[in-house]
Amino acid sequence: MVENIRGKVAIVGVGHSDQGTFPGKSAERLSIEAIASALADAGITKEQVDGLITCKSIQGGNVDVSVGPLFGLSPRYAQSLDYGTCNFSLHLAVQAILTGLAETVVLVYGANARSSKFDFAASAPSLEAASGYVHIAGQAGMALQRHKALYGTTDEEFGWFAVSEREWAQRNPLAIFRDPMTIEDYLDKPYLVEPLRREDVTMISDGGVALVVTSAERAKDYPNKPVYILGMAEGTEIAGDRFADFPARPNIAGTAARIWQSTGFTPSDIDILYIQNPTAVWNLQMVEHYGFAPVGEGARWAAEGHIRPGGDLPLNTNGGQLSESYMWGWLHMVEAVRQLRGTVEPERQVPNPELALYCSTMAFFKSAASIIGTSQ
Repeated sequence: MVENIRGKVAIVGVGHSDQGTFPGKSAERLSIEAIASALADAGITKEQVDGLITCKSIQGGNVDVSVGPLFGLSPRYAQSLDYGTCNFSLHLAVQAILTGLAETVVLVYGANARSSKFDFAASAPSLEAASGYVHIAGQAGMALQRHKALYGTTDEEFGWFAVSEREWAQRNPLAIFRDPMTIEDYLDKPYLVEPLRREDVTMISDGGVALVVTSAERAKDYPNKPVYILGMAEGTEIAGDRFADFPARPNIAGTAARIWQSTGFTPSDIDILYIQNPTAVWNLQMVEHYGFAPVGEGARWAAEGHIRPGGDLPLNTNGGQLSESYMWGWLHMVEAVRQLRGTVEPERQVPNPELALYCSTMAFFKSAASIIGTSQ
């Protein structure tokens, strides 16, 4: 349990490259563009950075010993994570700052999986691959089938996760998928991996994303309103498919319990929710595990309009991985920071948000959560 970090570390800069398809640009090149953007947002130069945390892309690129020298960075602290999904990288940065390993840390992720035509269906030998689950959509589809069988969840109810993200993406000029989509349009789409449609699964895109993180004391000297890390939690179930009800990912409930217990916040305190979502099934599971909707009723709850523009709990106001961009969920944190600062486009800005929760996972094995806010 992590109880002593509240308000001691802040995000002071966010940035990203363009998002889309960029043949000829490596993951490292896109990372450098994102770092430059984040440093400009923070109002500092690279000489003021003494920490660098990179996140290996799905292709294995974007490591500190590549990105740092290319950008002219050789900080005293540098680490690479195999699977950062922003939360894990952010938590590592908090630990580095609180232990004195670094004072100002840049976190970055970059990928060119789309232009390089990376094969996401490839799989190392495993029980999942032997069963035909060579892509996350297969496992997620099985999880949704189980949810439908247990709780009577319908396609129409579940479809609102994808439709609401598209509604938010239409207000986001960075988003890749912005064509209007109604629930009727969604239901007319064919299955990709039954019962998932193409709109329920992330697109693959090229791009880079970066954050600048420093101590709360130093954050007061930066030009933008600091966004403080108020709580963080992680959990693992590395036994994977050896634990009960594996597709439902019940281990996430433990991470949820820890974030609420360690911070004293409750689901009703959260103004904006962000979920890293390679599939919409992750949305369904996490709104239930984190207590925003009763277990078994997450899709019906979404269909009631809570997560849509104008709803009482906006979800993935950037369009998420279903409509904005791939980026392993990193742009969710950028969006959360901008929403809390009050600097997104007026048509997308949530009125006066104070707290945001960002939830992410490493497939079925690890989960993480961060609560961030504008007050310490």
